[in-house]
Amino acid sequence: MLTMSLLTGVSRMSRKAFENLEDSKHTSPDHHKYIRKDPFVERIRRCHLNDLENIIPFLIIGILYILTGPSVYAATWHFRIFVVSRFIHTIAYLLPLPQPTRFTAMYVGWCVTASMSVQCLRIGQF
Repeated sequence: MLTMSLLTGVSRMSRKAFENLEDSKHTSPDHHKYIRKDPFVERIRRCHLNDLENIIPFLIIGILYILTGPSVYAATWHFRIFVVSRFIHTIAYLLPLPQPTRFTAMYVGWCVTASMSVQCLRIGQF
């Protein structure tokens, strides 16, 4: 998520595609023309938003899942699969790779989060 935030900022600067007038003032005297949407910057921004929508719930549920005392093996595989699915999702989003690559990666990560949620509910501690 931190990398996507940095990548969004760097892309805005390099492509001179700003959202706010004050951000464009350092570019040139006619900086108003740089208040625009760039398709690549928007793609990065949407990818970052998707990370926020999926990673934050995973982290919260992951903490609850760990508190249920799962086996180290099961927990490790849940976390590994989720991380790999998010890396694949990000790559598929930024390149862009043909669908259903991105959807499949997102769905795998969602299934991992759902699996941990079910385990938390089964244990009944939450």
